[in-house]
Amino acid sequence: MLDELVNRLRGQVRLRVESSFPERILNLAAQRRLELWDVRWESPDAFLCVLSRRDFGVLRLLVRNLDCTLHVQKREGAPFFVGKFRRRQALAAGLVLCALGLFFSSFFIWEITVDGAVTVPEEEILRALEENGVGFGTFGFSIDGEDLRNHILLELPDLSWLTVNVSGCRAYVQVRERVAAPEPVDRRAPCNVTARRDGLVLEVHAFLGKKCVSVGDTVEKDQLLISGIEDLDTFGARITTAAGSITARTWYRLEANFPLTISENSAAGKEETRRSLILGTRRIKFYGNSSYFGAFYDKMVTRQRVSVFGLSLPVTVETEIYRPFEPTVRTRSAQETEAAGGTALTAYLASLMGQDGEIRSTLVSSRQTGDVLRVTLTAECVEEIGRTVPLEAAAE
Repeated sequence: MLDELVNRLRGQVRLRVESSFPERILNLAAQRRLELWDVRWESPDAFLCVLSRRDFGVLRLLVRNLDCTLHVQKREGAPFFVGKFRRRQALAAGLVLCALGLFFSSFFIWEITVDGAVTVPEEEILRALEENGVGFGTFGFSIDGEDLRNHILLELPDLSWLTVNVSGCRAYVQVRERVAAPEPVDRRAPCNVTARRDGLVLEVHAFLGKKCVSVGDTVEKDQLLISGIEDLDTFGARITTAAGSITARTWYRLEANFPLTISENSAAGKEETRRSLILGTRRIKFYGNSSYFGAFYDKMVTRQRVSVFGLSLPVTVETEIYRPFEPTVRTRSAQETEAAGGTALTAYLASLMGQDGEIRSTLVSSRQTGDVLRVTLTAECVEEIGRTVPLEAAAE
């Protein structure tokens, strides 16, 4: 691999040698220490070989007075490639200028990537960076990371940490959002743990207070599960803050009306594609503004950054696809409506359950009334049913 690269850099010639006595040519090349490789015989009077550009010039002078013909099949390597531009000064100058432009453009920022933003919009972070002098076309070595971090953290209080790493023409912005402090809980305020809905108790873990239910008990909504008033065997009672977790099996019954007639979008007209070129912050359009797609259409926009040999350029190709459609009315079957309603009710139930809840089984039924289908979802779930209630509210 390394020899191939060296031969390409110094230039090599693929040659066909034809002579009545070809062995004399090989002996002559060996005497002058000319390097020939990939030697292949075509016939008793001709063979193929590869040699360097310098050795080819020496061989051509040696066989000038011999009965020998040299046929150049191909010239390869950097010297021959550069030699093509000796009579094309404008093209050579353009290539040099392009190479210089790519080299110097690598010192400027043409792409910014934000990582770690979840609740803070990425556009807000990019706007803050631009207001503090970091945007498209900014000189990479002029960025002061510490000063930039101090200013942006003051402008965006939802961020707790920010850093900007510049690698070539790319700026990688890493942020860490501030974690909101939980609301303080008064551990000394007396309270009870009651049931927020009916259920069958599966697990009871009482950390503080007196446990009032056991595994297998059936509880109703607002029933006392863990009491904050604990009787002492020796003297009186102790009022404390009840705390614990109660896992129970619960049942839900959700109902909703779903129409059998729905509106859908059907393709209407020819799809049209528009392209434009974005140079930095300027846009060059390759289309006019006279097209009309109707009152209803979908628009999809894709952007692709142009790069050369992995080097990102300040050039972006934007493609806009317009798909006209017409709203049409369609009547669904009862089975299709029931399936769609069951999916919607199951998703709503999952939002009610939260991350700790689990839906064990579901049953979907429906009843049609005119053009409306009433879908009923019956589900069995396992969830945490305990909730903390102050003693004052419990006494009331």
